[in-house]
Amino acid sequence: MQLHDRLRALSMNLWWTWHPEVVSIFLDLDPILWRESGHNPIAFLNGITSDQVEERASDLALHSRIDYAFRRLNEYLEARNTWGKMHCGNLSMRPVVYFSAEFGLHESLPIYSGGLGILAGDHLKSSSDLGVPLIGVGLLYNQGYFDQRLNADGWQEEEYTTLDVANQPLELLRDHSGTPVLVAIETRKCRLFARAWQVQVGRIRLFLLDSNVEENSEEDRDLTSRLYGGDDRLRIRQELLLGVGGARLLQILNVHPGVLHLNEGHSAFAILEETRHVMKHDNIPFRRAHRRVSLYTVFTTHTPVAAGHDRFSSDLTEEHLGVLRDDLGLSHHDLMALGRVHPDDDSENFCMTVLALKSCRRANGVSAIHGTVSRLMWRELWPSRPEEDIPIGHITNGVHALSWLAPQMVQLFNARLGGTWPSRMCHPDIWNKIEEIDDGELWETHQNLKVRLIRFVRRRLAAQSERLGHTGTIEEIDRILDPNVLTIGSARRLAVYKRGDLLLSDHERLVRLVSDARRPVQVIFAGKAHPRDDEGKKMLQKIARCSFDESLRRRIVFVEDYDYNLARHLVQGVDVWLNNPRRPLEACGTSGQKAVLNGGLNLSVLDGWWNEAYDGANGFAIGHGGMHDDPAEQYRRDAEFLYDTLEHEVIPLYYDHVDDIPLEWVQRMKHAMQTLGWRFNADRMVKDYAGLFYLPAALAASSEAK
Repeated sequence: MQLHDRLRALSMNLWWTWHPEVVSIFLDLDPILWRESGHNPIAFLNGITSDQVEERASDLALHSRIDYAFRRLNEYLEARNTWGKMHCGNLSMRPVVYFSAEFGLHESLPIYSGGLGILAGDHLKSSSDLGVPLIGVGLLYNQGYFDQRLNADGWQEEEYTTLDVANQPLELLRDHSGTPVLVAIETRKCRLFARAWQVQVGRIRLFLLDSNVEENSEEDRDLTSRLYGGDDRLRIRQELLLGVGGARLLQILNVHPGVLHLNEGHSAFAILEETRHVMKHDNIPFRRAHRRVSLYTVFTTHTPVAAGHDRFSSDLTEEHLGVLRDDLGLSHHDLMALGRVHPDDDSENFCMTVLALKSCRRANGVSAIHGTVSRLMWRELWPSRPEEDIPIGHITNGVHALSWLAPQMVQLFNARLGGTWPSRMCHPDIWNKIEEIDDGELWETHQNLKVRLIRFVRRRLAAQSERLGHTGTIEEIDRILDPNVLTIGSARRLAVYKRGDLLLSDHERLVRLVSDARRPVQVIFAGKAHPRDDEGKKMLQKIARCSFDESLRRRIVFVEDYDYNLARHLVQGVDVWLNNPRRPLEACGTSGQKAVLNGGLNLSVLDGWWNEAYDGANGFAIGHGGMHDDPAEQYRRDAEFLYDTLEHEVIPLYYDHVDDIPLEWVQRMKHAMQTLGWRFNADRMVKDYAGLFYLPAALAASSEAK
């Protein structure tokens, strides 16, 4: 096999995305082409000939590295002694099927918008590493979410680009005759069709449905164009494709789920299709089939805000589920009742989350505090039960460590924790070895990553300024941000409740912080507002205008087009990760977990994961966990807490140097890694799902079937 072919084989499995030694091969072959291709190895290989690969590999002595990477991938895929083999044997024949509306696996495959998708991608990667039998099901968006551009006034504008499937690790699914697999769904007014693609994520298969086929009308061909776009009609049709279409694809492929795991309510229609299939296969009525399916259905909710749960009118529900309803033997009233908190309230719309909660035996929030919020939010579904008995628990999210760790940190961990640490990262004793890392070595590694981040941000700002015609600012780019200054990162979806502008609430105080001659502060902001969220866009504009302010411009920056790549640079390079949502509306907030792995310290409201992680010495807290009924008063209080914590705790600790090293700060970095690294990683999360949900669900279903 030629080198070009081996590299293409590596490119077709997203295993490479969490192995920096593979990334470095492409980078070394042609750094410019690697950047221009958007870190996409398939686009990279499509832009370089086999002869060029051979020539450059010979010049750079890359043959052995390519052979080694290829061999490692095959050894990984063929391994039999995985955690999953030992602990999840009863899932081997009937795997977990994980439905999600988005999957964030890498910036080169833009079928995600934010935290929900990144979490889904990390779930697949850790399931692969652990060897848990799992299959992913989602949608292939040929225009993704959107590319963000700011105009000269700081207002967000959206641009959409079409995904080139020839430059993606996609394999079109075909039947035995070579004909593309086609999924069909009947509605009251038409038939919807979708083809299916497969993406290999390590040991995990991810199936993506795509409505852009000639059998569909022009309108329906665009159903999978954009993520979270359009009105209720488009949304219900997307969710019909995801849930019903995804379940039917499994039937075509002869995949028999041992567990249905619904990542948020978007895919809840899968429950109805699975119930229809069981009814037909076993010749049993709806109630028995629905009960059986509920035994092996797991539902994870991520949304603590009522407006974030999809609801559809009676007419829309009937139009799209009417044919399936007939097959289920249900009346329209009975179908609507499955999605209503109050079944007999004909004015209530059909809620996807309600359907999921009524149709599963195991449901969870994504942090301890979010579990409590979810029980309170949905308590009316179980009016006779006390709050503590409402059947919604929690499994706190974690992040896929190797996807978010900087290569320099991986090398440091390998040297100090031992080369097997990735397979033992859930064990606290491994992380205790962090203490053995030399303070100077850790600090130097962190500073190098910060320099790398600042260079990256300057490149982004230069392109941003050039596009806006700000020629005068391009010359100043190299003076923006300073690696010797305390650097705060704040990046997230810009929704009002996340309060991305909290640090800007007192302009004079902020100016004093960033312009202090001895102990200055600088802040890197990023984030997207939903295209239809004008309030979120106004918040974004406020931040952008602040970055234009002459008194702040070298210390406050907003980097447009927040994506996987920008997120990776930020969490790897900042000193402090800032998160200040209105408590208790942050479901989890995993970006701060990524920063911890790279030596960043969290400065956060006690919400989401930080509420159960903070011990007083592994980061910093904004406030004491109080919640005022008046959002404006809570905003004022938290802003005061934020400034006080910065002025009296964060800044003094950072600038207290001994021989050019902030020793107490470095000790806090180490303590954060030791206390949090083993707990808040996706391997621990997937093991929790396996032990608490997947195995009991599969066992209950198999026992019921007998």
